[in-house]
Amino acid sequence: MISVPPLMNKTPVRICILGGGFGGLYTALRLSQLPWENSHQPEIILIDKSDRFLFSPLLYELLTGELQTWEIAPPFEELLADTGILFKQACVNGIDIEAKEVQLDNAPNINYDYLVVAVGGKTPLDIVPGAKDHAIPFRTLQDAYRLSERLRILEQSKTEKIRIAIAGGGYSGVELACKLADRLGSRGRLRLIERTESILNTSPEFNRETAKKALEKRLVWLDLETEIESITSDTISLLYKGQVDPIPVDLVLWTVGTQVSEWIQKLPLDRDKRGLLTTNAMLQASDNPEIYALGDVADCRDATGQKVPATAQSAFQQSDYCAWNLWASINQKPLLPFRYQSFGEMMALGIDSATISGMGVKLEGMPAYLLRRLLYLYRLPTLKHQLTVGLNWITQPLIQ
Repeated sequence: MISVPPLMNKTPVRICILGGGFGGLYTALRLSQLPWENSHQPEIILIDKSDRFLFSPLLYELLTGELQTWEIAPPFEELLADTGILFKQACVNGIDIEAKEVQLDNAPNINYDYLVVAVGGKTPLDIVPGAKDHAIPFRTLQDAYRLSERLRILEQSKTEKIRIAIAGGGYSGVELACKLADRLGSRGRLRLIERTESILNTSPEFNRETAKKALEKRLVWLDLETEIESITSDTISLLYKGQVDPIPVDLVLWTVGTQVSEWIQKLPLDRDKRGLLTTNAMLQASDNPEIYALGDVADCRDATGQKVPATAQSAFQQSDYCAWNLWASINQKPLLPFRYQSFGEMMALGIDSATISGMGVKLEGMPAYLLRRLLYLYRLPTLKHQLTVGLNWITQPLIQ
């Protein structure tokens, strides 16, 4: 195992964390809770382009009004109050590894002693002609706002049916389809487009079958073994068994793929063929032990050799190990290799419905919906935010 000697200078060690998602924010919070001696107390700086943390698994509930922005996207300044963590809202342009310097857009560069890269990915919209101009991704709070505004305009229009196509039959596509079908009711005409022969290919069978029933119940049309040829302002052209059919649409949502930022692809570090930073089991960049990478940006195999999936659950677990290994590096203690544990999967399947499979539990419908909410409440980043949100849910019951 790699251990980095402590830096012998009089100034505090500076840990710079890029990205305030599950990997970055939770690493910062865990670091602030570890037992530091005064002489080793580091300066922790968290940098994110947004002013808010996003609890992304609950983003879908904004579309149906089940949750409010403040519940799933609290400001960083609020979450980090009294933690000693410094927050800086800025966009990262690059990293000068030789100088140990983070380059920011319209802000002074920041030096670091240790670096955590947890910026996540972005949805690629250059795969299909017209997607960049006419499709809406669903990854950020801004994406949810943009989609909500488009839906509001369509709902206020005189059009009889609202036709929505969703690219991708993975978790995001399925959850979006069910939520939007419940929101739009009889006015909705939704189709889910998947290039393989089944939706949710990597999901447990129980969740996959439950999701299929939920989609069928909501009359969501499945276009399996179908590829998207192009998108215009009012059509989506689908390729099925050699034949291309243009389908009229009012809205196209894109949930396919993850792409790392351009500046990450330019770093002089080992990467895989997708551009992800290659790490060892301690979550360190394979050729630079003072740089840690986790979440969507990392190609990681854990201590057992299994490939770590790019999920919020993975980043949540990685943050504990990353924080410990940073502490251990500074304090000359042994580092711990990351061991990923799958606790199962949860999906929202419309309003007041979900499916859960894992740890010996299989639930669907309202019981799964309630358990999913409680588990996510427990995973909210701080105790104060958990109590505030939990009290709100008690005073405004989940079941209306």
